[in-house]
Amino acid sequence: MNIFLTAQSLVMLILGVAVFATAVWALVNAVKADSAAYVAASKQSKTLWVILTAVGTALAFISMRAPLGFGGIIGAGVAIYFLVAVLPALRSASGRGRPQSGYGSW
Repeated sequence: MNIFLTAQSLVMLILGVAVFATAVWALVNAVKADSAAYVAASKQSKTLWVILTAVGTALAFISMRAPLGFGGIIGAGVAIYFLVAVLPALRSASGRGRPQSGYGSW
């Protein structure tokens, strides 16, 4: 019976570390992006996104042992939204998007 509790704790810890790593990745990308790219992509300001991702990273760190709690979900949500919606727009606005070849593009 105790082995199941240990396995569950291990899975939750791995999930918590994954959420925290994703939040750190989002924070690093938010800091690295140019301020002008945020304006060009119409994605608010760099200051706002750095603050949001920093708070999300802090919440993900605090709730690393319980990633399905409030803090973990908020931290993961901010990080995922930044990485899926904001970062591609920033890369496109700054000209660092994927190069378009004539083959296989949609």
